[in-house]
Amino acid sequence: MLPKNQRLRLSQDLSATVRSGVRSGRRNVVLYARRQSEPGNGDRVGFIVSKAVGIAVKRNLTKRRMREIARELRTDDGNLDIVVRALPGAAELDWVELKTQVSTAWASVVRKCGDR
Repeated sequence: MLPKNQRLRLSQDLSATVRSGVRSGRRNVVLYARRQSEPGNGDRVGFIVSKAVGIAVKRNLTKRRMREIARELRTDDGNLDIVVRALPGAAELDWVELKTQVSTAWASVVRKCGDR
């Protein structure tokens, strides 16, 4: 589990990141990122897993997997807000494929935010 200061929990933060951030999509996940308005705690991560992904058990499993992947990828010296959105096929992926898709999209949004 990510500590509170490393999570995006307010809907305003999630919406702002999705609307004004850079985007990188893969087959089953989409990541959005933008620079934090008040940097200081490292990267913060939020998750969007809709009912289209599946029943509650599948949604929660997908969210737990993505949270663990994000915990491994985030940095304490970063200053990005990152939103990970699961698309309907994400629940059917095995661990390796989900990690590959999230990792490559993560690297892409971090690179795009660095270019700005």
